Amino acid sequence: MGEEEARFDPLVDARALARYLDRHLPEGKGEALELHRHMAGHSNETFFVRRGEAEWVLRRPPRGAFLPTAHDVVREYRVLSALVDTPVRTPQPVLLCQDSSVIGAPFYLMERTGGVVIRDVLPAGMGDSEPNRLRIGEELVDALAEIHAVDWKRVGLEGFGRPDGYLERQIRRWTGQLALTEPLTRPLPELHEAGHWLERRVKESNGPGRELALGKGVDAIVHGDYKLDNVAFTPQPRPRLVAILDWEMSTLGDPLADVGWMLCFWREPGDPIEFIMDEQAVTRLPGFGSRRDLLARYRERSGLAVREDELTFYLVLAVWKLAILLEGSYARHLTGVTDDPFFAQMEQGVPALARRALALTRL
Repeated sequence: MGEEEARFDPLVDARALARYLDRHLPEGKGEALELHRHMAGHSNETFFVRRGEAEWVLRRPPRGAFLPTAHDVVREYRVLSALVDTPVRTPQPVLLCQDSSVIGAPFYLMERTGGVVIRDVLPAGMGDSEPNRLRIGEELVDALAEIHAVDWKRVGLEGFGRPDGYLERQIRRWTGQLALTEPLTRPLPELHEAGHWLERRVKESNGPGRELALGKGVDAIVHGDYKLDNVAFTPQPRPRLVAILDWEMSTLGDPLADVGWMLCFWREPGDPIEFIMDEQAVTRLPGFGSRRDLLARYRERSGLAVREDELTFYLVLAVWKLAILLEGSYARHLTGVTDDPFFAQMEQGVPALARRALALTRL
């Protein structure tokens, strides 16, 4: 076994993967297998796989996932498969393996799409003019509206989630995740206070969450982690969003949950510096639309009557969920089951997010 293969053994058994692919995929059969770990993301583990001329992306859960439902690659594969014949801009799923004995965890392969992911810098040719920068935000919103427009029953996603009572279940589920994680890390009273605020707002609404479900009863496929660095763009002749990635938190429910999540990551000039959110600080540059602009375009593209003053609930929900998710990753860091240096920063980062969620409740 070479040094490159050995380096990936803790996450992917390269020899076992090669044997499995020889049995199930004809492309490049018998050719040497190449693996390259993608280090930019912080959720499911991602590898670029090459065998001969064939290229794929492999996704598997991280080691020691304390919040396993937040890293469900089987759900991710199912929703990608359901969206193949829709306008939603997704990579083509290729192969699902639920047998953990092959590489040590369930995994799937999807096509490797073109395009680049925008994070802390603008790729060459992507945002070299203010109209192009404005277009990036417009594309992000348009692609989200396309997700929410899909008839999830028609594409076979019955049972993928329960749209009724979505907000109540989200609060209950993530409160439970925090209860599982907190004994492994530290008390986070601000997160509990923000969670109680969310619960009260739902209970005070007219009906089970309907006043807060700004789509007025509209149920949709919810991506769950929709933001600028979970999509890929091509630059020419102008920025075009070509792939929506990272579907492991997807479900059925209130589409405004995605809008709140997207907007809480969309940074503007004058926003306080918050290093977790500012992985996408490029949107502070001149020419990028504001959160208000993105919200107005979503209203136009989706047809949903979304008021800015009603959006606070979804922003709080987004930051609160993010803090709990990252606290799970911090627990993995403390127990030594992740080598991602980003999670060491959660010692201060998660309490900062908890304070931000609580501050939003007071707007």
